[in-house]
Amino acid sequence: MTTDDGIVDPFGTIKQALWICGGQWAGKSTVSRLLAHRHGITVYHYDVHDARAHQDRRVAHRVRNGLPTTDPDPDSVWVDPTPERMAADTIAGFPVRFEWVLDDLRALVSGRPILAEGWGLRPDLVAPLLDSPRRMIVMVPTDDFREHQIRVLPRAAAVGRRISDPDPALRNRFARDRLVAEDAVRTARSLGIRVLEIDGTDDAEAVADVVAEHFAPYLPPA
Repeated sequence: MTTDDGIVDPFGTIKQALWICGGQWAGKSTVSRLLAHRHGITVYHYDVHDARAHQDRRVAHRVRNGLPTTDPDPDSVWVDPTPERMAADTIAGFPVRFEWVLDDLRALVSGRPILAEGWGLRPDLVAPLLDSPRRMIVMVPTDDFREHQIRVLPRAAAVGRRISDPDPALRNRFARDRLVAEDAVRTARSLGIRVLEIDGTDDAEAVADVVAEHFAPYLPPA
């Protein structure tokens, strides 16, 4: 099977998938896990594959393009560049990594929907695959909620062990994440894809209720 834009989809998995994109620390993974338990669906966690399962492909991509195969010095990633440069580099890297996601998804077969979640599943990349914008939702945290997470969740403020100066690194990461999320919001709204802002008022179960209602035409009964 091939999608309308020529993407190979042998088992129809990509065509039938549901998608959650957005900013980091919006609760995408938590909501996806709740929906999996409620509805018996399969969840594809982008972050896990991107950080681990795709490492061999990342190295091969660097070799083909004449790039260093080792990870850069943490300061050159988190301290030295401006947040604008960091955001631009991050967004520019998503299309190549999205192709690896599609390879993973096209190999999956399930009698129930597959929900793919992660910040790298950008609206502009996913939209050509959708038969309806209701198959996707974009979740983004407000700045106040993100600041709250940094205060109360140590892992939300992590930027690496070998950073020479953690304070500017954290500020850069916060600003980069905001810019990347804003890009997702702008793109989603231009494509008619729903945006859900997460401000911490509702707990994860309540947010999952909202997302489940959005995906209701495609979810098995809870």
